[in-house]
Order: sequence, then structure tokens, then C-alpha cells
Amino acid sequence: MASTTILNTSPVQEAMNDLQISEKDTIAKSIADPYSAKIDDLSLPLSSADGLVKKPFARPLDSASPAPRPVLTSEQWKIYDDLLKVVSSWTEVPETSAKGATKSAITDTERMFLTRECLLRYLRATKWNKGDAEARLMATLVWRREYGVEKLTAEYISNENETGKQVITGYDINCRPCHYLVPSRQNTKGAEKQIQHLVFMLERVIDLMVPGQDTLALLVNFAETKSGQGATVGQGRQTLYILQNHYPERLGRALVTNVPFMIWGFFKLITPFIDPLTREKLKFNEDLTQHVPPSQLLKQNGAETKRRACQARWEKAGKHVGESEDYLRGGSEESLFQARSEIDKVNGLAS
Repeated sequence: MASTTILNTSPVQEAMNDLQISEKDTIAKSIADPYSAKIDDLSLPLSSADGLVKKPFARPLDSASPAPRPVLTSEQWKIYDDLLKVVSSWTEVPETSAKGATKSAITDTERMFLTRECLLRYLRATKWNKGDAEARLMATLVWRREYGVEKLTAEYISNENETGKQVITGYDINCRPCHYLVPSRQNTKGAEKQIQHLVFMLERVIDLMVPGQDTLALLVNFAETKSGQGATVGQGRQTLYILQNHYPERLGRALVTNVPFMIWGFFKLITPFIDPLTREKLKFNEDLTQHVPPSQLLKQNGAETKRRACQARWEKAGKHVGESEDYLRGGSEESLFQARSEIDKVNGLAS
């Protein structure tokens, strides 16, 4: 089994300092040719078979593959196009959720957040109700401002993860990045910062998603968890609210192991607050190696480099709302707007 790296500032920095290619050069190469500068070009391991793991896993194993995305009907594409027109026209976002809150200009980061796949996730979550999806997308932009998602840094949450109670590790058999929760390593008592820690880690897991995959694998190990180390019902409800409202359609599978009696009671209490689709993704006490390749069952990955490369590709393509996440993550698909421009040229419509 690969060794565990706790997400903390120093281990990440040490790993990045050992790389043969600088982050700046890597991003530049990946923009010019996504396949010439994949993250695995940085001499990073693919599994524990490569020896003691001291650097981030480069990518999923070659044997892993994302499940095919559902094919949209013509009606669903029409709903998507209508939603895209609306969110593309947004120029301001309220600073808080308070009634009559001051608005300010929408930022590039917020516009980049509104990818094609993001819009589709919200449409699926609202059963293709355009109005509901529009309202929830704006509510999420407001929440991200009010909650301060972009202000949550590794330095700020470092003390929360000193014991490794949350670890980002490898990829599952469907190329989902794995996010481990280990409640027995709980080291703090502040509920608010504990949830901020979870949000920070969710953002990093999203940074690590590969082309063709926009969901994560959550692995919760309750081994040696003592009374008081698990989340309270209040924390559970708040966490579910954030996940279901602001990270919809992000959970691909949830693997819960070593569940003690007291935790079963906790799950029974929060089950009414879990939507039916999420409940179907919960698996208890299953063999993890049936879902995650054994050779990638623990390791922290290079999220920061990938995140900056995504942003650089988005900026190069013109900073458009509705951009393809596969393009942003360095997949074979070209920018949606570059492709549209080429079509317009062929049809004699480009200026």
C-alpha cells in the first residue's frame, strides 16, 4: 500500500521542489499541447509498485476509465442552451445572501466556474427545470462569496489536517479522485472550521479530476473511532446542505468501512436528509480494492499545478462561460468556442 501524505503546506512544497520541470513550464506546455505535458511527464509515480511513494500520483492507472456520460436528448440540449444564454449574461453577483445585499461585478473565477458540465450538473440536480437551475447556480455563486471559498488556504486549514483526518489519494477504477475521511484522527473541536476544512478539500479533489470525469470517490474509515470523534447531527445536516446545494452531482461513490454501532445510529438520524440518488451511491463495508486499484490506495496529488493549468487554458480560449471541462483539464476535446469559430469560418459566417 502506498504511503500516506497529509495535505499540509510543507510536504506539497517539498514534492513540487523535486520536480524536473517547473510549474510554469508545465502549464505552458499543457496549454500548447495537452498531451505533450500531462502531469505524468513530471516523473511522478503511477502506483506503489514504482517504489516508496514520495510524490503525487500522476494520474489514474491505464486500466481505469470513466463511465460514459449520459447522452442528452434534443429537448435537454434546448434547456441547456437557454440556461447558458441566461448565465452568460450575468454581470453582477450579490456579496451576501441577505435581502437587498450589495452587488459587485462577476469575477473571472466565477465565470470560469460556470462550465458546460457545471450547468448540466445543476440541470440534472433540478430534474431539468431551467428556472430552478438558474436560481441554484446564482445561490451557489453567492454562497461561495459569503462562505469565502477562495479565501480558504492550505495555511489556514493546516492545523485541521495535522493528523491526516482527511487525505486526498489516488484514483478509483473509474478515474475518480479519492477523498479519504478518517474520523479517528479528529484533532479539533471547532465545528465551523472542520466544515471549512472539508470544503477546502472538496475544492482540491475537484482540481484533480481528469478529462471525462467530474465526480469524486469518498472513502470514510470509522476504524478506531471513539465517541465524540464523529460529526454531530448538526454538522452532518450542514455538510449535507452544502454538498447537495453547492456541489450537486459531484459524488460518484461513497465507500464507508468499519462502521461501529454508534455510527449506524448517526446514519439513521441523517438518512432523511440525504436525497435518494445520493443514498444509492452509499456502500457499506465493501472490499475497497473492488473500487480502487490496490496500488493507488493512498497518496496526495499535485492539485495546484492542475488547477492553474485549467485556468490558463480557459483564459487562452477567451474566458467564456459554458466552456468544456474536458478541454480545461487537457483532454482531446478542443475549446467549444474555438470549435464554433472554425465552423463559422467554414460557413462564411465569421467576421
